[in-house]
Amino acid sequence: MSQTNASSAVCTLTQGTVPLLVSMPHIGTLIPTHLQAGYTARALRVEDTDWHLAQLYEFLPTMGASVLQPRYSRYVIDLNRPPDDSPMYPGASNTELCPTRFFTGDALYREGCAPSAAERAQRRSDYWEPYHEALAGELQRLVQTHGYALLWDAHSIRSAIPWLFEGTLPALNIGTASGDSAHAAIAQTVMQVCVSAERFSHVLNGRFKGGYITRHYGRPAQNVHALQLEMCQNLYMQEAPPFAYDVGLATQVQPTLRAMLQAALAAANTLYAGGNHGH
Repeated sequence: MSQTNASSAVCTLTQGTVPLLVSMPHIGTLIPTHLQAGYTARALRVEDTDWHLAQLYEFLPTMGASVLQPRYSRYVIDLNRPPDDSPMYPGASNTELCPTRFFTGDALYREGCAPSAAERAQRRSDYWEPYHEALAGELQRLVQTHGYALLWDAHSIRSAIPWLFEGTLPALNIGTASGDSAHAAIAQTVMQVCVSAERFSHVLNGRFKGGYITRHYGRPAQNVHALQLEMCQNLYMQEAPPFAYDVGLATQVQPTLRAMLQAALAAANTLYAGGNHGH
């Protein structure tokens, strides 16, 4: 399947042949040299990265999917937060557009070095906007080409982080902004795959309902359906340093991941077959 790459200083977009775009907004690990002095030594190890997702989703090119990957760490700017920095989960611990804390609640920056309003605005211009321009542009291309687009926002997280949530997360956390970002038939068919994969616990619109990307771009009435998958990292890697990829674990979950994506695509295709636009 033919794929076209478009790289910038900020992100890489691989254009595929089917109406599926997989966004991986938290896989970046770079912190620009000119910013590094403000961070703690621990922060430069970027422990809260969505580690190894590109490797875990290595089957995407054979599916014909488009893939968008950033270069820079979420510690520089969080691509899955609103540009106005409004909280995604009111009443809970939230990480900001330019995060100032680790997932443990500890400070990312040295004393007095957290980014100013001007610095946050600069980062939004330098890193956030190019990623979202690429994302929006690719969704527009897919809709023009296929009549609809499916956006899959791929994430992973440690299975237990007391500062962010109580207890241990289900293995697979699917979010559709409480049903607003994707047609119910798409969510249901993805959940059916999870049910058949009995070894992996799962939930729909639990603690993680989808961040800014899912909520902003998921517009079923405009033929764009968005789902977020937040999966526990212990499904495919070590959750403690050095955060090593575990091929043995990964190969057990990859067939389920692929089946979830294929089911979502098939459900979307059914919705739009024969000119029915799924409204």
